[in-house]
This record gives sequence, structure tokens and C-alpha cells, in this order.
Amino acid sequence: MINVSKLAKYFFVDKLIYHSIDISLYQASVVLEGKEHYITDDKGKVLRSFKLIELQKILCKVKAKETVLRQESAYDEMIGGPEKTSPNTLEVPLGDNRLY
Repeated sequence: MINVSKLAKYFFVDKLIYHSIDISLYQASVVLEGKEHYITDDKGKVLRSFKLIELQKILCKVKAKETVLRQESAYDEMIGGPEKTSPNTLEVPLGDNRLY
């Protein structure tokens, strides 16, 4: 895990990932030097919001080579499908339209 203040000291991160956890619940992580780290506030609590735009506002100063929205689906498990050898993950490129 990495906190927002420490993250602001990096010139660029490899990837900024907004995780779509539930119908409208989001978390964020970054990839630094090949490792993924969830982002926390300065008190150590994982950043979490019901609004994607709110997270974008908090992280607007993070410069990333790539920014994506990631959703992992448990659909195959829910319908009794065969066990997958790789995760059922969808990543969509995401721009910051600065609606905040």
C-alpha cells in the first residue's frame, strides 16, 4: 500500500487503476516498478468512494503513463462455469475529463 502524500512525490507511475468493486464502489491502485499498490489516505485507510469522479479529484496530480478502469467479474463462478486459469478481468482506458 502507498499513501497519497508519498505517491505525489513520484514524477510518473506506470499505471493508475480505478477498480470497480461493486455497482458503484471504487478503489484505486498504482503500478510502480512492476508491483501493484493500493492507495491509502494519510491515515492508512484504503481510498474508497461511491463516485469515480471523487477519486479522480483526489488523484488528479498523479501522473500516470496509463490510466484504466478495471472490473473483475465473478460471473463464470456464479453460473457454475468451469474454473478459470486466468482472472476474468476487463480493463478500459480511462481519461480524466475534469468534471470535479
